[in-house]
Amino acid sequence: MARYIFVTGGVVSSLGKGLSSASLAYLLQSRGYKVRLRKLDPYLNVDPGTMSPFQHGEVFVTDDGAETDLDLGHYERFSGVTAKKTDNITTGKIYSDVLRKERKGEYLGKTVQVIPHITDRIKEFIKYDTSKEDFVICEIGGIVGDIESLPFVEAIRQFSNDIGKKNALFIHLTLVPYLKASDEIKTKPTQHSVKELRSIGIQPDIIICRSERPIPLEHRKKISLFCNVDIKNVIETVDVKTIYEAPISFAKEKLDVQVLDYFKIKSKKSNNLNPWKKITKITLNTKKQVNIAIIGKYVELKDAYKSLDEALTHGGITNNLKVNLVRIDSEKLKVSEIKSKLKNVSGILIPGGFGKRGTEGKIEAIKYARINKIPFLGICYGMQMAIIEFARNKLKIKKATSSEFDRGGVHIIGLMNEWEKSGKKVKGTDKNLGGTMRLGSYDAILKDKSKIRDIYKSRLIKERHRHRYEVDISFKEKFEKNGLIFSGLSPDNKLPEIIELKNHPWFIGVQFHPEFKSRPLSPHPLFSSFIKAAKNHKWVVLQLIVGT
Repeated sequence: MARYIFVTGGVVSSLGKGLSSASLAYLLQSRGYKVRLRKLDPYLNVDPGTMSPFQHGEVFVTDDGAETDLDLGHYERFSGVTAKKTDNITTGKIYSDVLRKERKGEYLGKTVQVIPHITDRIKEFIKYDTSKEDFVICEIGGIVGDIESLPFVEAIRQFSNDIGKKNALFIHLTLVPYLKASDEIKTKPTQHSVKELRSIGIQPDIIICRSERPIPLEHRKKISLFCNVDIKNVIETVDVKTIYEAPISFAKEKLDVQVLDYFKIKSKKSNNLNPWKKITKITLNTKKQVNIAIIGKYVELKDAYKSLDEALTHGGITNNLKVNLVRIDSEKLKVSEIKSKLKNVSGILIPGGFGKRGTEGKIEAIKYARINKIPFLGICYGMQMAIIEFARNKLKIKKATSSEFDRGGVHIIGLMNEWEKSGKKVKGTDKNLGGTMRLGSYDAILKDKSKIRDIYKSRLIKERHRHRYEVDISFKEKFEKNGLIFSGLSPDNKLPEIIELKNHPWFIGVQFHPEFKSRPLSPHPLFSSFIKAAKNHKWVVLQLIVGT
C-alpha cells in the first residue's frame, strides 16, 4: 500500500514546494523506493494551457499530452519519473468533472456541494493509479489560508482519516525571514502559518523552514515548541547557489530519514548523492564559459522558459561549461542593433511562442546566425521563424509568412488540419484554444547521414509537441534544393519535424520541445550538441582574434 505525503506552503508563495517535493522524491528513490509526484492547483483554469507566461510561467507538457504546471518539470528532472495527465489537476478541472456528472444526473437529484462532492473528487484524484507506488507526494499549490485552496486542504485532511494517519504525512513549508535592519531571524510568520493550518484540522508532522541564513538552534526549538513538532522534524533549507544543491541540502537535514522514521520503515539502502555533488561541482566551479542568446517575448520572466534554461545548463554540464544566458527581448530588437547585441554570443536560440509580436526581431537574428555561421537552435515557433527567414532571403519569396499572424502573403506555415494520434485522425482548430493543439509525444524519423541523426544516434525518436501550426510540406523540395534539409519527418512523411542547414557548422530547427525531456542527470543530446558547437565557435573566434 502506498504512503501519502502532502506538501503545503504558508506565509508567501514561490517558497519552493515543487523543488522540495522533487528533492525528497529523489532521496526516497535513491534508497530503493518507487515514488509518484502530483500537483493540485487551486486556480479555476481547467489547465495552464491558455494562461499567459506573465501569469503562470512555463506550460509544461507531458508525454501523454497534458498541459501542466511547471512544477511537474521539476518533478521529472529530479526524480526521473515521467509525469502523466493524472499527475496535475486544478480547481477548474475538479468543478468541471463534478458539474458534468451533475448534468448527466449521476448524483440522482442530490444537492451538489463542496463537501462531499468536490472533496470526494479531489480524493479520487489523489488515490488514482497509485497501487504500485511506495510513496505518493502531493503538492498543494497556493498558500494555506487562501480561500481557493480550502477545498484541497479539507480533502487531504479527510483523506488522511480515510487511509489512517499512519499512512499519511503532512509537510508544511514556510518562511523564516531575516530582518537586516535588526539583524534578527523571525519565527512568528511560521507560527502563524502553522496555526492557520491547525485551525483547518491538520497538524504538520514536518516543518521545512525556508531562510536566507542558517536558523539558530534556539529558534528551531521555538518553532518546535509553538508548532507542536519534534525538534528533529524542524528542517531548515537555506538558500542555495544552485538548485542542484537542494537534494544534498535536504539529505544533510535528514529529511528522507525523518520521513521513513515517521512511517516506521527501515531504509533499503543509503541515499546516493554523488551525481548531485558532481554536477554541483561543475556548475559552481567551472571557469570555462559560453554565452547563449535567448531571443523571445518573455525573457524578463524567470519562469517563462524554465525547462529551456535548465536544458541549456544541462548541456553546459555535459561540456564542463558554465552557460551564460543573454536574454534579448525580440519585440525591442531593432535591425540596427543585431550586430552589437549578438557580437559576444557563441550561440543563438529562438524558443517556442505564439502570435505576431516580436517576429521580425527573431527573423533578423536568425538571418544573422545563418550568414555569420553562428550555432543556431530554433524550437517550435523558432523553427517556423527560421523557415520564413530562409524563404524570404534565400528563396526570394518576399511575402513568405505564417497564417497564424498574417492572412495575406504566402503561407509557408499554416494551421494543421489534421494529424494522427494513436492511430486516429485528430482535427486541428484555432477556435477553442484550450487543449486543442498537437500535444504530447510523437514519433519522428530521422534522415540518414544528417547531423540530427548523428546527434540522436537513432533513426526513430520520440519528442513532445505543443503547437497548432506546421510547415507546409509542399515546399520541401524547393527548400532542399537551396540547402535547407528536412532531416526529420513524421512517420507518414506529412509533417516536417526537423530542419538543418547545409554548409553551416550547426543550424537546426525542431518543431518539438526537447527541453521538456532534458534532465540534469541525463542531459538531452540536442542541447549537449548545441553547447558543444557554441564552445567550438567561441574557440574559432578567439583564434581569429589572436591571429593564430
